[in-house]
Amino acid sequence: MFNTEDIYEVVIFSIGDTKAGTKMGKLQLKNTNDNTLLNCILWEETLNRFDSKIFRTGNLVKIVSASFNEKFNNCLVSALELIKEAKLGLTNSEIEQYWTKLQSFISQIKDEKLHNFVYEQFEQYAEQFKIMPAAKLMHHNYIGGLLVHTVECVEFAKHNMEKFAYKTNEDEIYAACLLHDFGKIFEYTIDTETGLIDYAPNFREEWISHSQYGFTTCMNSGFKRVAKMIAAHHGRSDWGAIIDLDQKDLEPELYLIHFIDNLSAKFGKISTRLLEQ
Repeated sequence: MFNTEDIYEVVIFSIGDTKAGTKMGKLQLKNTNDNTLLNCILWEETLNRFDSKIFRTGNLVKIVSASFNEKFNNCLVSALELIKEAKLGLTNSEIEQYWTKLQSFISQIKDEKLHNFVYEQFEQYAEQFKIMPAAKLMHHNYIGGLLVHTVECVEFAKHNMEKFAYKTNEDEIYAACLLHDFGKIFEYTIDTETGLIDYAPNFREEWISHSQYGFTTCMNSGFKRVAKMIAAHHGRSDWGAIIDLDQKDLEPELYLIHFIDNLSAKFGKISTRLLEQ
């Protein structure tokens, strides 16, 4: 159920097509009082009355008019009130600060061939990488989110490698951290005016996932161990991993990349509203 007095946070929003050929909005809201989730439907005529900015993840809204459908356990919304706009993501200054950190880690890759490969990837796609989210919903889903997540992963790796008795190849681990999610610049789109994130329409026609993109790019360039780390970073095949970490006798580096990626995702700021706190 819903209450017109409650304030809700926008969790996710998407637009799809109905069988009749009209547009339908799917909106998930989180009650800020008890964190319960409310799934909402908006028909095309309702969508046309709204500025799409109202559906930005992290926005605070009130439900002005709606009806609850017991059968489908969702809410048919006809009117919303915007209470507070969420932050779109990182400011330009914050983006440049994170970009400087990322560049400093690239510079620490001593192997010349690997350094040049990683540097060229980021140099070629710098503008896309700086603004892209790390996910549509799960973590770092805001402008600059992929940049934040990537820097966090390299920082986690650096702090952990200093403690290991096992000798690791720091160059390869840095490269895997930097490139493990690189394919997301092609997998997602983000509207820099509204902050709305969606899947790129043609990505799945060419690639299975961003992991496959990173794995293939590194393999084709001869960096097989980096490719293997990227292939395993989701941990389990049902989570999208090319290499499942349930296999025996895998290199410790594969677990390292998975765990630091997961740690950043779990503790990363999910809502842009939280960036302001």
